[in-house]
Amino acid sequence: MSDRLNDDTLAELAGGVQRPSYDRRILRTGIVHLGVGAFHRAHQAVYTDDVLARDPDWGIVAASLRSPDTYDALQPQDGLYTLSVRSQGGEALRVIGSIQRVIVAPREIEDLLDVMADPQTRIVTLTVTEKGYCYDPATGALNEAHPDIVHDLAYSMNPKSAPGFIIEALRRRRMNGVAPFTVLTCDNLPSNGRTVKRVLTRFAELVDPELGRFVADEVSCPSTMVDRIVPATSDQDRERIAEALGVTDAWPVVTEPFTQWVIEDRFPQGRPAWEAAGAEFVSDVEPYEHMKLRLLNGSHSTLAYLGYLAGYETVADTMADEAFVRLIRGLMDEEVTPTLHMPAGADLESYKSALIVRFKNPALKHRTWQIAMDGSQKLPQRLLGTIRDRLSNGASIGRLSLGVAAWMRYVTGTDENGVAIDVRDPMVARLQEIASQAEGSVETLARGLFGIREIFGDDLPATPRFTSEVLAHLTQLYKLGARRTVSEFKAG
Repeated sequence: MSDRLNDDTLAELAGGVQRPSYDRRILRTGIVHLGVGAFHRAHQAVYTDDVLARDPDWGIVAASLRSPDTYDALQPQDGLYTLSVRSQGGEALRVIGSIQRVIVAPREIEDLLDVMADPQTRIVTLTVTEKGYCYDPATGALNEAHPDIVHDLAYSMNPKSAPGFIIEALRRRRMNGVAPFTVLTCDNLPSNGRTVKRVLTRFAELVDPELGRFVADEVSCPSTMVDRIVPATSDQDRERIAEALGVTDAWPVVTEPFTQWVIEDRFPQGRPAWEAAGAEFVSDVEPYEHMKLRLLNGSHSTLAYLGYLAGYETVADTMADEAFVRLIRGLMDEEVTPTLHMPAGADLESYKSALIVRFKNPALKHRTWQIAMDGSQKLPQRLLGTIRDRLSNGASIGRLSLGVAAWMRYVTGTDENGVAIDVRDPMVARLQEIASQAEGSVETLARGLFGIREIFGDDLPATPRFTSEVLAHLTQLYKLGARRTVSEFKAG
């Protein structure tokens, strides 16, 4: 298939494919997005696409802070790409047009800073994953020793990190008398808006104390909760979608029908009418954030580590095993739900039941290996916060601690059959050095991993009830394997 998806071929698409309902030529840039990956393109870019017909001032310039891959795929397509929504009932295709262009930050630093400093840009959104904020997951503070932060403090006008780009753009706006943009994180951080505000304020203070005060006083960082499952796009996805479109799309995104976005409504310079596309604006996101991080993300990580070790390639494969369904439903009902404090009208039972259905969706090939990435950054938010709450109330942590033990087993880098695991984690060298030094001793392995303060803090390693439960599960995983451990699990 020779033709490529772009503005010129939109009219040639096969019938049944939804197209942008607005004239892309009149879009104006109102949003800069840092970290243009599959999740952004299946979530925030779609909500924005839904409202551009009524207000063309919110086009998106999207930036990759590392790899040129997304640029290489989307720039020849004029920023267009296909959204594939898959369920057991079939597949619906829609071309998204909200991304006007893509910037590769390392080779176009000034271009990105210019558009961020432009008065027309009123919101900077982020999906850079937990590790992209260069913060300490255990404390929520800026990691001032992070190599990118060290670089950006020394060379602030040539940043590498997301905090570095944001603060340099804000410095230029302040110098030119331009009001600051709103910083809207869409990543899974605890109290994500407040965490980002703390990281940015500290970085700005280190650049210039007056700039630090400006960020603290003037920059709005609303908290958000985002929810949509977006697996990695496969070659089979590309082939199937190209056949349906009638043209080639180098990087479509595949997702599920469910989508949710809860946002604190604090946008001094204005915002798109995302509520018209289904977003929910609230005064306090934290209850929803805890609900999603602990029920969906905590369950997902537990499934990923145990499912991978059990030999299951996808979440749906894992959830076809009823022992895993029982484990996850018990995790949600008995260990997570009592830690949640939802506003009136929130239906936790329906949310949990929907999660089970979503996890079982066979049309969504969400690989356990993909979810298992960056566990050192994810564990504190997804499992350890819930564990702390349960321990403070003297409540059981059996399933939660099994998830932690499964992570410990996974990051050794060798599966139950002696085959190497491709562990992707910013701490991978440190994790596997600990595993190597353990020399097969489960207790030494656990003790070494507990010693990583950035993950476990100072409190959990000093709590015998936590460490003993994790060690017991880890010993059982080595002795019985993940599948039998889950099958024989009995709550204490």
